[in-house]
Order: sequence, then C-alpha cells, then structure tokens
Amino acid sequence: MKENLMKRALAAGLALVVAVGLAGCSGSSTGSNGSGKDGATVKVGVYGDNNEPWETAAENLKNDENIDVELVKFSDYVQPNQALSDGSVDLNSFQTEIYLDTYNSEHGTDLTSIGYTIIEPMGLYSHRVSSVGDLADGATVTIPNDVSNGGRALKLLEKAGLITVNPDAGLTPGLDDVTGNPKNLRITQLDAAQTARSLDDADLAAINADIAVDAGLTPSADALLREEVGEASKPYYNVIAARASDVDDETYRTVVRYFQSDEVARTIADVYKGSQFPVWDGAPSASPSATASQSKAA
Repeated sequence: MKENLMKRALAAGLALVVAVGLAGCSGSSTGSNGSGKDGATVKVGVYGDNNEPWETAAENLKNDENIDVELVKFSDYVQPNQALSDGSVDLNSFQTEIYLDTYNSEHGTDLTSIGYTIIEPMGLYSHRVSSVGDLADGATVTIPNDVSNGGRALKLLEKAGLITVNPDAGLTPGLDDVTGNPKNLRITQLDAAQTARSLDDADLAAINADIAVDAGLTPSADALLREEVGEASKPYYNVIAARASDVDDETYRTVVRYFQSDEVARTIADVYKGSQFPVWDGAPSASPSATASQSKAA
C-alpha cells in the first residue's frame, strides 16, 4: 500500500496551470507596484479543479474593473506557497490561516493574509464502515502529514471519541501527543492530497473538504463526522495570501473585495451545498449545524 501511495503522490506532484477563459494572454502580472489596476492580469494560485467562486469573481472583475484573473491550479498544498514566494503567482487562495502561519515559520517566508474566504470543515470518511463506532480494533486511519492539517485531523478523531490528545499541544498536536488510543488505531500520515485516494485501502480517513469534493465526495452527506463551525474555528478560515511587500497593492485589494461579495457567497451556497461556507465580514451567516453528520458518529 505504501508503495502505491508513494507512486500516486509523485504523480500528483505536477501542477496544472490553467488560465480561466476570461483571462488575458499576458504572461505576468501587471497589477502590483503601483502600475494601476485597469488592464491588469493577476495570477491566483488555487488547489484542484473546483473553483467556481473564483470564476464568478473573475467574471465580475473583468466586466467591472478590466482586471483579468488567471487561475493557476496546483495538485498539492506545497506548491502554491512556493509559487507565491518566487513570484510565479501574485496571490494564492487555498490554505487556512494556521497552515499559512506554520508554512511561514517552517520556511522563513513572509506570506501574509489579505482577506478571508471560506471555511471547509474537515471530515472523517470511510468506504468500509457506516459510523466511527463500527471501527474494529487495529483499524487503519489516514490523516494529512502537514503540521496544521494533521493536528486538525487528530483533534477531529478526538472529537469522534477514538483517541485522546494532550491538551497542551494546542491546535497542532502530533502523533506523539496522542495520550489514549483504546482501539489501537494504526494512524498513517499522508500528503493531504492523497487522503481521499487512501479510502480504497484504509478503514477511515480524515479529509479536507476541498480534497473530498475533488474526489467526488459530498461532505454534507458522506462524512461520518465533520468539524463544527464556531468562534473557535477562526484558525481554520481560508485566506487569500500575498507577499508581505504587496499587502497594500490596490489591484490585489480589489480582487479580495470582488471575492468577498454576495454573488460569490451565492455561488458557494449553490455549488458546494454545505461543504464550505463564506466567512468574511458581512458574509451570509451560513454554517453546518453542529456536526451535521452526528448520527453517523456513534
């Protein structure tokens, strides 16, 4: 199984660069460093193929501001920040605030949030059991291998009553912080992008909502348990990130404003049907009922 997952991970490591049909043909951004927003092209790094909210924002930016948005699509959670750091993209929009903070700390970068977008509650999924209570002794569980999402997954497993975690570990516990594992679960860490694919081999997987959707899952229906959304969720809000030198760029601020719109919020509601929710100031107050899949948890 590990060899197959390694091959899949290597195959998934290639980024797909796709321009939104609305985007111009320019090979570089013209939006930063005071060049003016009219006629600018802004490259935004995103994860996966499901980016309808950004397509809505891009259409409105083109029509109203003559700003072209080019979506640069990546297949993992590492390359979008590398691309932002080296200038290959102007902004990115894929990560939580805590993931961004952890990335900066680990890589010595100064990427900065310039606006909130959505929250995508992580969920527990299985092709083998219909509730987490049905897991057998020694069941296999896969979780993301990065610090922030791995810790998030362990907290969710704790919420499900499967493990206990040292509270001193805060929001980013690691496997060494697991203090109780009554079912002797075998927890394996994978690249986050591989967790959905692991459902063919594992008994349970903790999967980020965007990855679940890309894999054809419907989080509101298929998750055995999902995170609750509330005041404590702010570290898991997704953000639009820029280089620190560009945080006041007028064009980029305009891009954020157009994403944080009622029309984009409606697109999120219509397309994702409860797998993600807008969280910017003034966004419609829609969130999952406390653990929408609670009945599957017991």
